Amino acid sequence: MRRILITGGAGFIGSHLCERLLKEGNEVICLDNYFTGSKSNIVHLLDNPYFELIRHDVTHPYYVEVDEIYNLACPASPVHYQYNPIKTIKTSVMGAINMLGLAKRIKARILQASTSEVYGDPLEHPQPESYWGNVNPIGVRSCYDEGKRCAESLFLNYHRQNNVDIKIVRIFNTYGPRMHPNDGRVVSNFIVQALKGESITIFGDGSQTRSFQYVDDLLEGMIRMMKSDKSFTGPVNLGNPNEFSMIQLANEIIDITGSKSTIKYLPLPEDDPTQRQPDISLAGRELNNWKPVIQLREGLEKTVAYFDKLLLMES
Repeated sequence: MRRILITGGAGFIGSHLCERLLKEGNEVICLDNYFTGSKSNIVHLLDNPYFELIRHDVTHPYYVEVDEIYNLACPASPVHYQYNPIKTIKTSVMGAINMLGLAKRIKARILQASTSEVYGDPLEHPQPESYWGNVNPIGVRSCYDEGKRCAESLFLNYHRQNNVDIKIVRIFNTYGPRMHPNDGRVVSNFIVQALKGESITIFGDGSQTRSFQYVDDLLEGMIRMMKSDKSFTGPVNLGNPNEFSMIQLANEIIDITGSKSTIKYLPLPEDDPTQRQPDISLAGRELNNWKPVIQLREGLEKTVAYFDKLLLMES
């Protein structure tokens, strides 16, 4: 049995990771300040004697004895990370420093949940890990983009200078049950709007693309990365390389829900990337042939069922 710390463990991805690692026979400590995470995401785990929930903000040091650390703490949707941009940067940077300091002291392996946003609005397509990105360092999204880029730098420098055992994954648009219904991300937005019969709001002309990854596929990649050879630090892309436009996504959700919603077009936000598609060849080579197995239609059906139930409970 390994003792594992998950920062941001009550969030969308973190709660699924807590559940998966408990099922695999580990002891899990979930750390969250509930800014975007929710106790409702992990309440079903509270009766498990090997699960511990701690309310804590990673911008402050935390001391514990663990074998592994998954550092997921940070608001990840534009609505939330732009609400308090200074706090977002502090969470990425100071959170990384505090967790790396902990990993250094207790000699734990630590994984950083980075993001495809480090590539900005990419000039190279699809995006390999070798691409340095095209990020606006002073734009409205920079609090998140540059915070995550700085965190990657901190991880690599703690590894080079102090031999900390690190892993870095770059997560591409992930969706699934337990997404926050008002987080402003495109999948949850479209599903909630379709289920309510409201207009589906597309920013721009709808031709911009994303590559959508179901949460279970991401978890498998993260756990394989944590178990990978010490010499492989990453960063490594974890995403589904199948690329869809916003119009394609909206029409797929309308079809699944049977909604009468129409599409409404709004101005494109500042620095919104026009393309997103991961090159996952490195993950395939280093992570035992990892690749996504749940495709968009199947994943959306599971996610729609979750939101349908959630909205019924709220009504």
